[in-house]
Amino acid sequence: MMKCYNNSSFHRKTGSSRKNVVKCSCASSDPLLLRVARGEAAERTPVWLMRQAGRYMAAFREFSDKYPFRMRSETPEIAIELSLQPWKAFKTDGVVFFSDILTPLPALGIEFDVIKGKGPQISDPVRSMERVKSLRPLLDPSSSLGFTGETLSALSKELSGSGATLIGFVGTPWTLAAYAMEGKSEKDCKETKKIMYHSPEVLHAFLEHLTNAIIVYAGYQIESGAQVIQLFDSWAHHLSPEQFAEFSFPYAERVTAALKAKYPHVPIILHANGGTGKLELMRETKADMVGLDWAVDMSMARETLGKDVAVQGNMDPMILFGPEKAIIEATNKVLLQAGPHGHILNVGHGVVQGTPEANVGLFCELARQSGALFTEHGLVKKELVNSR
Repeated sequence: MMKCYNNSSFHRKTGSSRKNVVKCSCASSDPLLLRVARGEAAERTPVWLMRQAGRYMAAFREFSDKYPFRMRSETPEIAIELSLQPWKAFKTDGVVFFSDILTPLPALGIEFDVIKGKGPQISDPVRSMERVKSLRPLLDPSSSLGFTGETLSALSKELSGSGATLIGFVGTPWTLAAYAMEGKSEKDCKETKKIMYHSPEVLHAFLEHLTNAIIVYAGYQIESGAQVIQLFDSWAHHLSPEQFAEFSFPYAERVTAALKAKYPHVPIILHANGGTGKLELMRETKADMVGLDWAVDMSMARETLGKDVAVQGNMDPMILFGPEKAIIEATNKVLLQAGPHGHILNVGHGVVQGTPEANVGLFCELARQSGALFTEHGLVKKELVNSR
């Protein structure tokens, strides 16, 4: 029989203040990951993995060897299958729909392709005010991005009553702007940084346009069935804390605030790759959870963010290439440092190609055993005493 662990010290931020929203999870029939993401205490730590559907899975490679990326991600029948493969294989608590952060760009007038071995390629990068002004607004995603809605709607029906949470996602304005200005993955972010220094008004205008579009696109995902939305700031590592505070965080916060205002029941996760030196800023987020990369110690991140900020992460994905003993020790360390409340277990970056599938399964199984782990270490009892 499930026990109810209510931690009244755990709060979720709404606007400029935090409210106590912890509820008794025993009375809820909602999926575990959804309950934890919105601030409820629960019986154990939920788990999913970034880049959950990927080339480390043999079943995935059967599709990636046959079909180009955009065909896979924009054909609902294929995207549905690829979204469900890891859930069926590893029993993850979340199912993230198979897509890409660049998916909405063509609807704005920015075409892209994903070249095998090279990654995203944009033939007409956005590098001038004239180009920014030529972009289309995203007014009706059902007409330009209808495959996204079809995929999510079908997954929502498939997962109904399964105990799994359907996760949607978008790129942050900064990350999409950097991709679109570079025209490809670029380790120095050179073209975008030149625009940032020489013509910051162009970058800000582009970020403004992307912010409005992302709000609409994320809302479309929610209305199509997504129960949680993650914002990926994949290129946050290119920014200093000062640059992050000007060119990324405020725009990501505007997306979050707009979604929270219209869809208050949907938790938002903000994940910044390279967010280690920016945690002091990120603790002020309006998002429900902060995703942590693997370059920060979990206990230090908890201390910096404050115990009332929920977190996701942050296993080094390369540990999944290690022996079973090392995986168990590293995963349990993250679980214990994060504690039994306000944490979703995840890797701190995407699962890497070549990762043994059995090790991914072990990682997920350790999350399912986390309730017993916390009890063994007296953490549940401690939390209960502190909450009285």
